[in-house]
Amino acid sequence: MTAKRQFEIASYVLFIALILVLPAFLGEFWLNRIAKYLVFGMLGVAICLSWGYAGILNLGQGLFFGLGAYLMAMSLKLASNTSMQQGSDTPIPDFMFWNAEPGAKPDLCCITKTSFLWIPFQSQWVGLVMAVAVPTVAAAALGAVIFKKRIAGVFISIITLALVLLARLLVIDGQPLTNGFNGLTDLGSFTLGDFSFDSYGKPTYYVVATALALVLVGTRLLVETRAGLVLQAVRDDANRARYLGFDVPNYQVFFFAVSAAIAGLAGLLYVNVAEFASPTFLDLSFSITMVVWAAVGGRNSLLGACIGAILINMAEAGMSETQSLVESWRAIIGLIFILVVLFLPRGLAGLADDALGALLGRRRGRSVAASEPDAVHASSKGGL
Repeated sequence: MTAKRQFEIASYVLFIALILVLPAFLGEFWLNRIAKYLVFGMLGVAICLSWGYAGILNLGQGLFFGLGAYLMAMSLKLASNTSMQQGSDTPIPDFMFWNAEPGAKPDLCCITKTSFLWIPFQSQWVGLVMAVAVPTVAAAALGAVIFKKRIAGVFISIITLALVLLARLLVIDGQPLTNGFNGLTDLGSFTLGDFSFDSYGKPTYYVVATALALVLVGTRLLVETRAGLVLQAVRDDANRARYLGFDVPNYQVFFFAVSAAIAGLAGLLYVNVAEFASPTFLDLSFSITMVVWAAVGGRNSLLGACIGAILINMAEAGMSETQSLVESWRAIIGLIFILVVLFLPRGLAGLADDALGALLGRRRGRSVAASEPDAVHASSKGGL
């Protein structure tokens, strides 16, 4: 095993150990905040997988994150206390009750024209499964159309950008179903048997941290499989991979769907931590911000993109809460992105890789220098 490989494995182990040991040192408030950062780190991994490894610049990743968040939030909304107090035997979201027409039956079947769509979400397991399944299926369907028609490059970015904007309009205009601009708030907690997950509790944090660790290790192993190597070949030269007999669209669809599944999982976890789902998840700026996270951390490094997302969000939170930087922190983040693009095209992960290469080069040089006198001595003895 090469030294670079050992360093890479050690980096993953160290990062996972660090996020798992944090509850021993932090209180509930900071655990909740760090859990949100870890969710964003998961989004960085999703962007890295589609952009860095598949070469697909998705500017609408917020679509899959938002789908996961809203579908989970629908189940949690029906589990909230306010939803249980609307004069019905079955829970009804409070906003439906407030906006219902006079005389409407207070039941999910018919309080509004679309309220029946909420009926399956009375089971939290439905919300849990749908939050990952729907983004995955949606991405597979979208990818099948895009990649089988050989649409590539900037056109994929435009399509995904348009889709996330369309989804945002649908969510906002679907006031009777989604509560529009207000989003879904006042959510209940996810319950497993008799145990309820508190968003500020250690169990919730461990769920998020473990999920991120599994995503990191899983995607790392995935890109090292034959399929992952083929995908990277497709990214570098799709025509050559096609001529070699690989079914390029199927590889692209698969990894695009995996990236969407990770984003859906991130949305699911974020709702459990933040206790709300909002149309802002579908804002274009949010999707572009994910790309910035991956660029800063290193779009060709899963761990680098993850750490980049965490660091950028920590920096944003720190600066936005600093009185002197309240008006300028967004400009500072933008400046950081510009500097990274200009001087660190491979992001922080590339910087670490260069530093490691230089260190190994110096060690190799010292080893060679140390061996030269011995070689000369042996040569001279042989000559005698």
